[in-house]
Amino acid sequence: MQVVAMASQKGGSGKTTLSGHLAVQAERAGAGPVVLVDTDPQGSLSEWWNARHEQAPAFAHTTIARLLIDLDNLRAQGFELAIIDTPPAITTAIQSVIAIADLVVIPTRPSPHDLRAAGATVELAERAGKPVVFVVNGATPRARITADAAVALSQHGTVAPVTIHHRTDFASSMIDGRTVVELAPNGNSAQEIFNLWSYLSDRLEKNFRRTVFQTNASLRREAFVRPAGFGRRQINAS
Repeated sequence: MQVVAMASQKGGSGKTTLSGHLAVQAERAGAGPVVLVDTDPQGSLSEWWNARHEQAPAFAHTTIARLLIDLDNLRAQGFELAIIDTPPAITTAIQSVIAIADLVVIPTRPSPHDLRAAGATVELAERAGKPVVFVVNGATPRARITADAAVALSQHGTVAPVTIHHRTDFASSMIDGRTVVELAPNGNSAQEIFNLWSYLSDRLEKNFRRTVFQTNASLRREAFVRPAGFGRRQINAS
């Protein structure tokens, strides 16, 4: 089971909204079974999911203390993807989520305050050796600050090539447990979510292949014993 952590120090980044939208789109795109995991004590995502008529994606509300146990249980139940919504604070709790993630997604609004706040999350991800993708979220169409934000973020990591723009349909779709893809599947907002998940899915696949390759290469190196009498003498400690 692959794990995506939605993390941001600053509240109001749109992290919860994006978590729900990406989980729904991932399920629709065939990445499932998908489970949406809420670790935020505010429970905003729980309220949204409880208002849904559709049963997919699955939902689990947990605490940081129980997260590892619950993820193991979800993995045993056959889930292929977990998207975790985290509280808007940099604490050891967030660090725990990042440590078990395959990909850390940092939604960032194009404002000076949000850009400065992103640094702390990046530092945690780098410390854990986890890949990071910034998503410019809540942008105003054709505003110069959107492009400036993408340039600034690119100095610290990968920026998703898809910008999520501020539109009222994101908020209205969340009222009754839906997403823009379900509310207006042919709209611009739905297309942005479709494209964003497509990009993130590709990143997850590449990360998975890279991890498998590195693991196999490491095992081959450990198993290799240089023939006696050739070069330096090797001792097989195993």
